[in-house]
Amino acid sequence: MNLRSIDLNLLVVLDALLDERHVSRAALRLGMSQPAASNALARLRHLFGDPLLERTAAGMVLTPRAEAARGPLKTLLAGVTGVLDPPPPDPRSLRQVVRMVMADMPAREAIVPLLERLAETAPGIDLVIQPWRGPARTVEALRQGDADLALAVVDDPDPDIVRMELFREHYRAILRRDHPAAGQLTLENWLEWPHVMVSGRSERRSHLDDRLAERGLKRRVGIVVPSFLAVPEIVARSDMIALLPSTCLPENAGSGFCVCDPPLEMDGFMVDLTWHRRNDADPAIRHVAGLIRGIIDAAHGDAAASGDTRVPE
Repeated sequence: MNLRSIDLNLLVVLDALLDERHVSRAALRLGMSQPAASNALARLRHLFGDPLLERTAAGMVLTPRAEAARGPLKTLLAGVTGVLDPPPPDPRSLRQVVRMVMADMPAREAIVPLLERLAETAPGIDLVIQPWRGPARTVEALRQGDADLALAVVDDPDPDIVRMELFREHYRAILRRDHPAAGQLTLENWLEWPHVMVSGRSERRSHLDDRLAERGLKRRVGIVVPSFLAVPEIVARSDMIALLPSTCLPENAGSGFCVCDPPLEMDGFMVDLTWHRRNDADPAIRHVAGLIRGIIDAAHGDAAASGDTRVPE
């Protein structure tokens, strides 16, 4: 293909069209007229030999060709921007929205300090916090450009996803203080009571159930909730037992609950800060990532493990 025959400005329009899935909204985002955006879409369809956007009863949807182009297109445009942009601006001059996937466990200790530090250092940066829906969907959101950062658990990420390991978390068993199993939580009586399970994907089975199955054992999952923050109230007012990351234990855990090690050895998990490599040069995303790293280090000590621990600052 002869690049000299292509108007590269069309790729900017294509990026907006694929994000917005709506010609008028894409035009508004780019500051152009709706007819001009429609004309650009027609040229793009000819260039790609594909409809790119198709109208359905539910609205415009991306064709498979368009869906496959989203990630590479954002990477290409970010690279061009990195070549042409001047040196990074003063963070206080930035006016940008940063979208971040964040599980409720790190959100509990990171959001308020992050807002405080942004108010001091970069008051023009706004945040959109997106819920964690599992490692695979988090990586996909970063790859497709639907999210800029993620503070969550991410397993086996895409090679283009930068993964900064922040700290390792471990589980604790929690039950109400006057629970019949309090003070003598054995594996046998642990399995006699219904469990609270946390799943951002509404699943009723986890690695714990696989571990139990290997021993010929099974637990009853009495309720599945999407957030760790809902667990203490459920446990306090029922006979249910739960596993919580240590950072999600309620402030009155020592007096209001019985908290102990699980009767079955449980693997911990790493909490990561991740972003797509195309965002390495984005000053707002770099600034937010640096602030988060400082907040987490202050809360947990310098606990970042080995691996890619570059702060994009």
